[in-house]
Amino acid sequence: MRRISTTVLAVLLCALYLVAPDPAATAEPLYPTPNPDPFFRAPDDLGRLAPGDVVRVRRLDLGPVTNISVWHVAFRSTNSAGNPIMGVTTVLVPAGVVRPPLVSYQALINSLGTKCNPSSSLINEETLDAWGSVLPLSRGWAISLPDYLGPNVAYGAARLSGMVTLDSVEAVQRVPELGLDQSPVGLAGYSGGGMATAWAAALQPTYAPTLKLTAAAAGGVPADLEQMALGIGFGPHPGFGLAFAAAMGLEREYPDRLPISRQLNETGLWFRDFTHDECRRFLLLHGAIRNAEQLAATKNLMDDPDARAVLRENSLRHYPGLPTVPTLLWQGVYDELTPFDAVADVAARYCREGVPITFSRYDLSEHMTTAVAGLPEAWNYFEARFRGEPTPIRC
Repeated sequence: MRRISTTVLAVLLCALYLVAPDPAATAEPLYPTPNPDPFFRAPDDLGRLAPGDVVRVRRLDLGPVTNISVWHVAFRSTNSAGNPIMGVTTVLVPAGVVRPPLVSYQALINSLGTKCNPSSSLINEETLDAWGSVLPLSRGWAISLPDYLGPNVAYGAARLSGMVTLDSVEAVQRVPELGLDQSPVGLAGYSGGGMATAWAAALQPTYAPTLKLTAAAAGGVPADLEQMALGIGFGPHPGFGLAFAAAMGLEREYPDRLPISRQLNETGLWFRDFTHDECRRFLLLHGAIRNAEQLAATKNLMDDPDARAVLRENSLRHYPGLPTVPTLLWQGVYDELTPFDAVADVAARYCREGVPITFSRYDLSEHMTTAVAGLPEAWNYFEARFRGEPTPIRC
């Protein structure tokens, strides 16, 4: 599974190989083609709304399926520059359950196109771990799957994903038809989804202080993007397509600080254009035979202080804020993709500062195997918190 390398191999090579400014270059960031469905179009007066306010709601027609209802909820959120953006989440509500617990499940997106978001991709197999929501539904819980990378599908932008996740929960609880306003709330996710989850938990006390959370569970968290970027090599890598996509996603979110397109050669600009609307499988396939050497006009690994600052701003290891919600972190000790020591450092700091933390170590090296091993623990952790049981403290 080195292929999924990438939930945040995130910033890896590309974002940092290509940061020295080239005054002759004029290429600007390339954003995704907007979803043509009018539901996904932000209103002109979006800025008058507060984060978490509902923009619009619709129920999807599932034909003969009657045991769940599926909804799209559009809401106001905020990007990394503090500007208003519109987010969308997909909500699955089990029939016949009164006040079900609500789990915001941050799925693996690993993509650049709007068609790859959970709001569009749950039925086309692009949302790799959508199966992870089956067990919560079977327990009678409602599930929300936010498009947490925002309207520009800014893959790799961790802080953004945390803010969108929090706003999505507030919006879901404000929709009367869903009946979830008094539901206990859990946040869950693995790898890139774990990054969004962990950031949401850490940001909640300051970004969404009135939002009541019951539990958070994040696994395989890419907790130090700078460390990951420094640890990656220059040669070919099976996850290069997603690494390149992460660089493009970060440029979309930080166009003035990471002008990566300006550092691409002609082939690199072609590849950027070729992949800018595509999803995980396409990116993996077409990136497998390419590398940064072929696409970059310049290579200045980690020379640009602003680029390194962006990585640190999106690395949980360097974020001083603390969650107050009971939090489960689980990590493979020998994970070849997301370094164990970075997550262990976060857990140790949380413990020292009195965060109700449970840190579970799995003696596994394969990234996605740890996801399968840890998800049952996460759901049981939620079950206990929803029942009001004391949080086990394990550092």
